[in-house]
Amino acid sequence: MSESIIPPPEKNPDARKNLRAPLIVLKVKVEDGGKTFFGYARNISRSGMFIPATSPRNPGNRFLVELPLPAPVNRTVECTCEVVWARHYSRKSRYEPGMGLKFIDLPEEIAADIDAWVKQNEQP
Repeated sequence: MSESIIPPPEKNPDARKNLRAPLIVLKVKVEDGGKTFFGYARNISRSGMFIPATSPRNPGNRFLVELPLPAPVNRTVECTCEVVWARHYSRKSRYEPGMGLKFIDLPEEIAADIDAWVKQNEQP
């Protein structure tokens, strides 16, 4: 059986349009059709984030996400996200299963706050 992976849209996953905080882990709350899931966000940027998940949602799915950003932002971000890619678990894969999310209705002011927070937390 072939590996069940839907790759990220970029040919090179490290070629990102926006700055990202690659190893920062933030607790995130996802509300999807009356179900609530608490997980961790990684690789956050002003345009979206990665959430590790053993059963990622399919591309095109949308749901509400609540993401508390620590100091200096000290703000909880709430917005709709859309799954843009999913990577399912495979013993052969060297990559963690999960899903790439795009922020849909994130106000520019909050996107700027995320940029500032990411810049402060960049890895050297």
